[in-house]
Amino acid sequence: MASPVAVPLVLFLVLAASAAGASAAATFNIKNNCRYTVWPAATPVGGGRQLNSGQTWTLNIPSGTNGGRVWGRTGCSFNGDRGRCQTGDCAGALSCKLSGQPPLTLAEFTIGTDQDFYDISVIDGYNLPMSFSCSNGPNLVCRADKCPDAYLYPTDDTKNHACNGNNNRYQVTFCP
Repeated sequence: MASPVAVPLVLFLVLAASAAGASAAATFNIKNNCRYTVWPAATPVGGGRQLNSGQTWTLNIPSGTNGGRVWGRTGCSFNGDRGRCQTGDCAGALSCKLSGQPPLTLAEFTIGTDQDFYDISVIDGYNLPMSFSCSNGPNLVCRADKCPDAYLYPTDDTKNHACNGNNNRYQVTFCP
């Protein structure tokens, strides 16, 4: 027979494990394979930073994040957290709070609890070659402004891909 303390402790551990699974995040590995520096940005979480050639930036995106975006900025010059980029600039901020100025190649996502959705979009223009993949979904590749894996116009509804939700790993690569 279990002690009176053991039953509540086991129940607490089961509930804690369930709660942890419900709020699990997706991990995004963002890699710069370009021969030049790229300044990736992410909204609504993540901000932005400098990635020299060969470097990787890892972000954890919480479940329930709708309308997320990752994009690369080029031709940037920053002094602290203020500056300017030739493409993808977000009001001169290093850590973006709003989407970048076109043209920009976008990796777009919604992180759910049971299912995630992701795509590449060049609706707002094209500035960098990019690939975007989910741990259990297809790898999308965009190497030019009219790439077949990307949304080319707003009603191009065949380009959105589903991925089983909860604890997914995503890879965004510039210059794949």
